[in-house]
Order: sequence, then C-alpha cells, then structure tokens
Amino acid sequence: MSFKDKIFNNQSPWGSPPPGGGGRAPGGNGSGSRQDPPNLDDIIKNFQKTINKFSGGKSGGSRPIIIGLLILLGLYIASGLYRVLPDEQGVVLRFGKFVNTTQPGLHYHLPMPIERVLTPKVTKVNRVDVGFRPASDSGRSSGVGNVPEESLMLTGDENIVDINYSVFWVIKDAGKFLFNIQSPVETVKATSETAMREVIAKNNIQTILTEGRANIEVEVQEITQMILDEYESGIQITQVQTQQADPPEQVIDAFRDVQAARADRERSKNEAEAYANDVIPRARGEAEQVLQQAEAYKKEVVAKAEGEASRFLAIYNEYKNAKQVTQERMYLETMEKVLADIDKVIIDKESGSGVVPYLPLPELKKSGGNN
Repeated sequence: MSFKDKIFNNQSPWGSPPPGGGGRAPGGNGSGSRQDPPNLDDIIKNFQKTINKFSGGKSGGSRPIIIGLLILLGLYIASGLYRVLPDEQGVVLRFGKFVNTTQPGLHYHLPMPIERVLTPKVTKVNRVDVGFRPASDSGRSSGVGNVPEESLMLTGDENIVDINYSVFWVIKDAGKFLFNIQSPVETVKATSETAMREVIAKNNIQTILTEGRANIEVEVQEITQMILDEYESGIQITQVQTQQADPPEQVIDAFRDVQAARADRERSKNEAEAYANDVIPRARGEAEQVLQQAEAYKKEVVAKAEGEASRFLAIYNEYKNAKQVTQERMYLETMEKVLADIDKVIIDKESGSGVVPYLPLPELKKSGGNN
C-alpha cells in the first residue's frame, strides 16, 4: 500500500500505532481520566480543507501535488534562515551585490538565488611572513627559508640590513574585505613591505640592530594600517613582529669586526672618562686648597704688616715725645734679644782689676737641671 493510500484509508503511514497507545495522555500515570489521542483522520481532513481553500475547492489527484508544492514552498522560504557564529560576520549578497553585514546571531535573507550569505571568520588572527618562509611553507624539514628580494633593505646611512618580520592581522569589516581587495595576503605583504622599507630608510643600521626595533615595529604598523584604510580593505593590523635583523650574510664577519672595534672604542672611552673623572676633581681640590692657603697667607702677612706698622707708629709717636728715653729703651730691648742666648762677661773699665766677678747663674741652672 502506498503512502497516499495509507493516508486516505485513515492508517498511519508508519504502520500500526505504538504498543499501549491510545489509552493515556503523555506523562499520565493511569489514575486520572482517560484521554483519547488526537484523531489522525480529523487532522488530515482539516488539512485538506485548508488546501481546498487555496485550490478553489477542487479535489482529486491535484491535492497531493498542491500539498507537495506548498511543502516545497515552505522549505524554500525557510532556506533563508541562517546563523552567524560569534567568531564570524555575515555578508549578505543580493544577486551577487553586497547589501549589508550582520552580526552574530540568527538572521534571515531572501532565498537563493535572490540573496546568499558569506560568513568569514573575523576573529581569526592571520599571519603574513615577509623576508622568510617557515619550514612548512618552504618545503624544508627544519629551519626557515630566506627570501633576499624581500628581506634586504637600504638603511639611512647607506648600509644594507637583512630583516625578517611577521605581520598579524584580522578582518575588521567583512564586506570591505571580501569585495574591495582581490588578494588580502598579497595586499598585506606588499603594504607592510613598503612601510618597512620607508622606515628602514630613515634609520641608521646601528639603531635598527639594537634599541630601535620596538619603535620601528610600531611605526611600520601605523603606516601599513594607514595604507590599508586608504584602500578600504576592511583589515586591521594587530602587530608587527621583527624576527631577525642582521647585516647581509656576505659581510656579517666584517660587520662583527667593526662592532668589536666600536666596542673597544667605547670601552677605552669609558676608561678615559673614568680616569678623567678621578683626576680632574682631585686636581681641582688641590688647586682650591692652594688658593685657600695663599689667601690665608696673604691675610696673615697683611695683618702682620699692619700690626708692625701700627707698632712703629706708636713707637715713633713716643720717640717724638721723649727721644732719649725711647732710644735707650730700644737699645736695651734690642740687646736683650741679641744677648739672650749667649754667655756673657761683663767688664767694668772703672773697676781696679777690670774684671767684675759674677755668679754664673746660667751655668748653675744647667748643672742643676742635669742633676
């Protein structure tokens, strides 16, 4: 018996009803009132009546065809439902022309061939290598393959540097990404290489090989993003990462010798500066000490001279008042100073013998001190 005959003979198209059916409602425990299951004949009749309304009341062999067409129509309309995952962005095309973009979630578009949807991954981080190829891309079992035509660049001081770097990017606008650029990978590679050559041409090789890498990466990222935005590419550059920056392989030994010589020069310069920093402050200190001593000596001599001049003026004033007394006093003071440390013998011309006996007090003092 065919599927159609089973329906119109009020039989289930899938055979006899399941065992135990028709007695209880789903989820019943048998203790409540008995409920009959929905009558399949009534359902089919109601459905046929609905179909007849659309078909103008005609019946017969055209009914299954109309039912099938309606089912196909429903499936066709339902084919417009689509879902955008959290890491995707929907791009709606109407007859091949970009219409709009949709965010993650459940959406609807007109069925094909009117509209269709592309859902590229917008959170996936893509990578483009410039100047080298990883082992998986170059066909090698290990290591990387160098690409000189991409990696060799001219620096600002007319040297050549071999630089390899990677560019990481994501899709910012799926519509622009799909329709404004033909080859995203080649576009990112070409724009980043242009930006890198521009930045390298403005820097010296010493800066590129040492402390200037971070600034170069940031500047290359900014220039690349600016170019891609001018193209309306829908691409966002997330990072530029330098993998290697060295002199060309042919001259790397000579370059290392130059670097070693520069290091020796820097070391000698630092040693000389350290010696200068040690000697110069000490010499300045000694010079300052000599200046201070000279200043002190000058003040001492001036003060002494001023004191002697004041003393001389004082004596001179007294001398003017009493010349005889002052002369005798000066003579006695002078003789006291001259004869203070010598042995003395006093001879008096007026005495009879000419020699005046005296008590040698200095000698007694010396002998007493020895005892």
